[in-house]
Formats: sequence, structure tokens, C-alpha cells
Amino acid sequence: LGHLRHEIGHYFWDVLIARGNKLDAFRELFGDERLDYGQALQDYYARTPIPNSEWQDSHVSAYATAHPWEDWAETWAHYLHLVDLLETAKSFDTQISVPSPLGDQHYTMIDPFIMPPPPFESMLSALVPTTLLLNSLTRSLGQIDAYPFALSAQAQKKMRFVHEVVSERRVARAAQMTSSMHQNTQNLPVSDT
Repeated sequence: LGHLRHEIGHYFWDVLIARGNKLDAFRELFGDERLDYGQALQDYYARTPIPNSEWQDSHVSAYATAHPWEDWAETWAHYLHLVDLLETAKSFDTQISVPSPLGDQHYTMIDPFIMPPPPFESMLSALVPTTLLLNSLTRSLGQIDAYPFALSAQAQKKMRFVHEVVSERRVARAAQMTSSMHQNTQNLPVSDT
């Protein structure tokens, strides 16, 4: 699933970034995608395995360091992980109480598909206790963490960018659909009765 989400990210880079007039903002966060892609991949594979200390502060994975397009695709895939986890938790009406010596903290899941889209910070705040619960459950079964990721501030900033680009497109599409529906209802024939 992660690989599929990654590959879809390449498609949405074209749709949302290249054709969405977001190249300058993209380059500011992810780097210049005009770098030679083939050479960048050769360089990446020549230096693998890459120690965690060389990527964890600014990327969601080691592979994200290969090229700005790969950084986008890895970040996109991780963003879709976040959205899907939250949607699933919300569909089960998940409420989490995290025990603490200072008093339990309570979290209610949010729907990532509500309109207007929720702020990224709200989604991230709901993700933390969800992954804590998920990993605690898998550890109880003697399994490895289902969500083994630690998101650095820079990785979160990149995910926030993905969220903002997606949210902007969702809002624009919703407005377009509302306008189209309004125009269609105005063109309906009026009954004489």
C-alpha cells in the first residue's frame, strides 16, 4: 500500500505542483526537481544504506533523500497514511485516553474529509495518540510497531505543505461543484401549477 501511495504521489506532483503553479513553494521545501533524476538515483544507490542520522531530521524516509520528486512522493505517501489512519479511527468512533501522571489526556478522532478541511495541526494531534494506541496493541501481540515513524519538524512541515495543496484543491472543487449545481437549478423549467 505504501508503494502504491508513493507512485500515486508522482502523478499528483504533476497535477498539483507542476500544473498547479506551486513550483516555487515546492522548491523552497523539497529542493530543485530540475536536478538530473537519473544521476540523483545513481548517487543515492551508491551511498546506501544511509544512516538514520543523515535523513531523519528533514525527510520521512531515507529514500526521500534521493531527489526532490522522491521526497515529494514519500511525503505524499506518508500523508495518505495519516489520512487513512484518521479516517479509519473516526469511522470506528475512536476515542483515546492517554494515561498520564498529570491526568489522562482525551482525544476524539476527526474526519480528515470534512469541509472545510481540518487544520493540519489538528490531524497531527489526533495522529499521535492513534499511533501510540496502534503500536501498543501490536507490541501486546509480540509484533513490531505498525507505525514505526518519528516525524521531524521538517518532515511535518513538508506534510503540512501537502495538506495545504490538497485542501486548497478540495475547497476549489467544492466551490466549483456548488456553482455548477446552482447554475443547473436555475435552468430547470418552472411548473405552471
